[in-house]
Amino acid sequence: MTAHLIDFQHAAEAKRWQAINDDVMGGVSLGNLQVQDGVGVFSGETSLENNGGFASVRREREAMDLSGAPGLLLDVRGDGRRYQLRLRTNQLFEGAAYRALFQPPTGEWQRLALPWHEFEAVFRGRRLEDAPPLDPAALRQVGLLIADRRSGPFRLELEWIGKMNGQESK
Repeated sequence: MTAHLIDFQHAAEAKRWQAINDDVMGGVSLGNLQVQDGVGVFSGETSLENNGGFASVRREREAMDLSGAPGLLLDVRGDGRRYQLRLRTNQLFEGAAYRALFQPPTGEWQRLALPWHEFEAVFRGRRLEDAPPLDPAALRQVGLLIADRRSGPFRLELEWIGKMNGQESK
């Protein structure tokens, strides 16, 4: 049994997410998260115009101690594009995050296991070489980002995000 940390069965969950797109630096990409029929839908359109190319959403800050779990599980359906699950902690400076990349197949529900060792510290798309490894006891925020250097529409559906229990394999 998976412990769900974030469950999109509740329509109010959408209000807990905020879009942060490349318009913060002059780009014109658009993205947001809505709940449709119990599924979180991160969708929009990326554009490489004006040196842009990313769209993201972040959930409101909430301390989560996941020290007992080996990683996170996502129940997702994608569009063939590559996404990032981003985790923020108090270990890094403001704006930096830990990311894990994933690319679910088009139109097919898939359960993805993302162990902690797959998360790398980044700032504005660049790896932070001297950052400490992710501390699962220090999680403060969860987010999604698309920045695959492609223009066009995107759609990632999530049923839930939960804790791995150690029995999953990638």
